[in-house]
Amino acid sequence: MLTVYIVDDSQVMRERLTESVTDIAGVEITGQSGDPFEALAGITKSHPDVVILDIRLPQRSGIDMLKDIKDQPTAPIVIMVTNYPYRQYRQACMAAGADYFFSKTDEFEMIRETLSRIGLCHQKNSHHVCKTQRNK
Repeated sequence: MLTVYIVDDSQVMRERLTESVTDIAGVEITGQSGDPFEALAGITKSHPDVVILDIRLPQRSGIDMLKDIKDQPTAPIVIMVTNYPYRQYRQACMAAGADYFFSKTDEFEMIRETLSRIGLCHQKNSHHVCKTQRNK
């Protein structure tokens, strides 16, 4: 089972992401939060395989949170999502360790496709293959 944690300050977006991925075979949402501090605690506790992380969060940048997530000994795959897909954000996210970067507005379906692909790799126990197919 591929476990996913969703971090986005918009309840509507969290619901949309959950709805989009819950029917992917072998994928389970293990948690979600709109609060970056609550989310980091939840991620640390649940050790998900994948985190879907918004760049803009209240009280804390998603990029700062990304750095904390990637500092964990068993860091998950992180999919950054944003309504502001500017080149400088993409570069900052990739430099901080993001595995994927997608626009919520015109690349939303790519999130689902990426999770499906990661899920297949996970089921085949080929985590190395999954990590080499990033959208850098």
